[in-house]
Amino acid sequence: MEIEFWWLLALPLFFGLGWLAARIDIRQVVHESRALPRSYLSGLNFLLNEQPDKAIDAFVEAVRIDPQTIELHFALGSLFRRRGETDRAIRMHQLLVDREDLSEEQRLQALGELGQDFLKAGLLDRAEAVFMRLRGTRADNVALRYLLEIYQQEKDWAKAIEIAGFLTDHDSLHWRTDVANFHCELATQALASSRFDEVRRHVGDALAINRRCVRASLIQGDLLLAEGRDEDALEAWKRIESQDPVYLALAAQRVMDIYGRLGRIEQGHQLLRSWLERHPSLDLLDELFHWEIDKLGAKAAYDLVREELRRNPTLLGLDKLLEAALLTAPTELRGDIDMIKQLIHGHTRKVARYRCDACGFKARQFHWRCPACGGWETYPPRRTEEFDLTP
Repeated sequence: MEIEFWWLLALPLFFGLGWLAARIDIRQVVHESRALPRSYLSGLNFLLNEQPDKAIDAFVEAVRIDPQTIELHFALGSLFRRRGETDRAIRMHQLLVDREDLSEEQRLQALGELGQDFLKAGLLDRAEAVFMRLRGTRADNVALRYLLEIYQQEKDWAKAIEIAGFLTDHDSLHWRTDVANFHCELATQALASSRFDEVRRHVGDALAINRRCVRASLIQGDLLLAEGRDEDALEAWKRIESQDPVYLALAAQRVMDIYGRLGRIEQGHQLLRSWLERHPSLDLLDELFHWEIDKLGAKAAYDLVREELRRNPTLLGLDKLLEAALLTAPTELRGDIDMIKQLIHGHTRKVARYRCDACGFKARQFHWRCPACGGWETYPPRRTEEFDLTP
């Protein structure tokens, strides 16, 4: 293939243009680096060497030498906030907000950072005021999400519902789960004060938003029970199996109490046994175990746990089996069984935890909202046995 003659002329020209562009870029970089305060470059070096304290000191000096370094102000304020030095972060971002030479985009960014500083410092009223200033701007969606977090921390569920209504992701499971729980919080408060009409309204809203809201069904059953409608309450709690069976343990005691009051103990017993068979659960087993000890005796409880242990071997199940065996064993064997039970029980108390599906936070107590990450219904009432094998 022959090369056109004009290509021979063009190649040196392209090479020369590339060399010239590179020289211009290099000169620009050198010029900009010389214009930066030496302390700024020192700060970057400290950051790369994982020396954040010295880096912050260097950046503070750079800001003092050249107050026009706006981006450095932002970076330094964020560093202060991440380190928990919220007072310094607030001062840094407040200085930016008060400057007159900021662009509109930079001012919105500075306000957003300042609001986060106040939120991190626990100054919720001041954080709310800042984020309200951001409503209707380009940062509106960010402001809404922070306002939603503020109202949840303040437990102002009515405002949380109002703010959530302005968000755009109404079709997402996350949005439906959160807002349904806001209504459940209000329903719980109303139920405690016997404001039954409010309970009914908030439960209805919760189920309309999220038909799989187990918490709304639990509260609805409690409301019906308070109104003397036992059969309807049972139906509300039975609905949980089709919503999310992992939560059945929360309704087990309620169900058995009603069946006992109605004189249909055997029917309630069969219902719980069927739940346990279809949806194995340590918590459901625990509820049924204690009920059988009270109503049917230690032998029935022992047979129940032994059967379940064969199907689903767990240390918690073994602990329950030993508890029942201790009540039925001959006197001369109880000392040995008790010693084994204490060893098993001491270990199960350490390893059996409820665990957040979102962040992994573990605790012995069930929460509708994770205490660590704030997620709703990320903390199912399903204890797991996790072992730490490190020496």
